[in-house]
Amino acid sequence: MKNKAISLLLFLLVLSLTPLAAQTMDPNRASLFKLSIIVGGAIITLAVIAGAYGQSKAISSACEGISRNPAAGQNIRGILIFGLVLIETLVIYALLITIIILMVKWGAY
Repeated sequence: MKNKAISLLLFLLVLSLTPLAAQTMDPNRASLFKLSIIVGGAIITLAVIAGAYGQSKAISSACEGISRNPAAGQNIRGILIFGLVLIETLVIYALLITIIILMVKWGAY
């Protein structure tokens, strides 16, 4: 099962990078463009991983807190929703930064 997942990930990575081989660019701009794609992908990947981990820990802790003290369930639920909104905002900001990095015209500067 693990080999299948790694194979699928590698296939999707190669498939997503094939348009780069079809484009002709100035060699100086091409290296910056490739670097921007790598940096953009790394930023969004790390943000999604950190956001998913943070959300899972927050939900786990909230469920544990509610199970220990059911009377405080409403307060814990409200704080949980607020915390999840802040965590998701971080991921959205990372997406915006990635879009900005990918849309910069590297040869114009």
